[in-house]
Amino acid sequence: MFIGRDRELKSLEELYHKKAFGMTVIYGRRRIGKSTLISEFLKDKKAVCYTATKVGAERNLELFSHQVLSVLDPAYAKVKFPSIESVFDVITGKLGKEKLVIVIDELPYWAESDEPLLSIIQKYVDTEWAGKNMMLILCGSSLSFMESKILSEKSPLFGRRDSQIKLEPFSYRDAALFVPGYSAEDKAICYGVTGGVAKYLAMFDPEKSLDDNIKRLFFNSDGYLFDEPRNLLAQEFSDTALVNNIIEQIASGENTLNTIAGKVREKEPTVLYSLEKLIETGLVERRKCITDEKNKKKTQYILKDTMFKFWYSFIPKAYSVIGMGQGDTYYDKVVKGALHQFMGSVFEQMCRYYTLEQGLQGKFGNFITEVGNYWGQEQLEGEDGQKRQQTADIDVVALSGSDKTAIIGECKFRNDKLDRSVYDTLLRRARLISSGYRVTGYLLFSLGGFSEGLESLGRGDTKLITLEEMYK
Repeated sequence: MFIGRDRELKSLEELYHKKAFGMTVIYGRRRIGKSTLISEFLKDKKAVCYTATKVGAERNLELFSHQVLSVLDPAYAKVKFPSIESVFDVITGKLGKEKLVIVIDELPYWAESDEPLLSIIQKYVDTEWAGKNMMLILCGSSLSFMESKILSEKSPLFGRRDSQIKLEPFSYRDAALFVPGYSAEDKAICYGVTGGVAKYLAMFDPEKSLDDNIKRLFFNSDGYLFDEPRNLLAQEFSDTALVNNIIEQIASGENTLNTIAGKVREKEPTVLYSLEKLIETGLVERRKCITDEKNKKKTQYILKDTMFKFWYSFIPKAYSVIGMGQGDTYYDKVVKGALHQFMGSVFEQMCRYYTLEQGLQGKFGNFITEVGNYWGQEQLEGEDGQKRQQTADIDVVALSGSDKTAIIGECKFRNDKLDRSVYDTLLRRARLISSGYRVTGYLLFSLGGFSEGLESLGRGDTKLITLEEMYK
């Protein structure tokens, strides 16, 4: 069953029904669901769909031409062509009243070994296919290639596309559609351990419990996700040892360039190069303090893919146990009790998404257009009158640029009811927000609900939000 991606499908359908030629670019990290999206779109449509591989230009030409002929002229499917131009000429000659869709998936694999390919596509778009009843879809998993070689001003194809779709992981709301019968808590954890990645969500059996699915996928040596991060890194990076060490440090809580470099015992430029590659592949995110973005010292590196965070938090320590067939026991005794702690940062991310979603609708009394978090130092005065500095963070900071107002919030993914002390801390830290913004509202997010003292607070500028409400 195909789930979600309504906006993307609508975009593709609109381009398909456009008169004459249309071209779109679809890109996103591996396992994100690009091919599934394209397959769903192509239902009941005449299409040539070719997935390139790392076999060189000549072999890709041979396989592509075979795919073209098998759809357009099956009697000549085994004919070999001397050039890509000759195959494109066949396509051009077959264009008629019925719209034809041409899909080249994993384009970077082919284009990297065939330098003229993009220029040749550009020539046919400009001279042969313009005005013809055809749609061209170019797709790839290499974000850096797609952005620099296909979408940038330096690309031969620049200005030719009608649209582009960067496919992202599912939001926590859409991820819940894969396991509709789960409780709100289990839906959130399912989102956390899969990172909202389509391939991983599709492997969850909604008829089985959350625990059973996690055990089967992660904590069995034949589970799909048991060695998935290592497989992905091997496909994307040549120096997997260094990249693996960097990810391990980020997963353990090290999030600045100098601390990561110190832990892996490499020079900062070397580590930064790998971090940039990890960012390009969608695995790591560079995060800046929302009200102090120009401060380079306030730059953190976090794992954008929370499946990687889950995996690095638990699997490497359990390799030998899983190899002995005791992964289920390890999960029950070690992992299950630590899930709420793991979900802390994931829940904060979910709350920021919820805040932006609601804020764009004006649900907080202003028009929220930007959401992030804050971290820094605050000064406290003790009972003895002595002043001291301590670290301080605010989980949710939502900004309205139009009226320079802010909404701030705290998030707790734990069974205990959130008490008044969390609220008081949030009020105190409101003064840390840049003087350019006026704090007009407070949000408290809680898995376990709220204490009586908070529920009776009754302040119009404070909203108490449960996990169940976030899924409504």
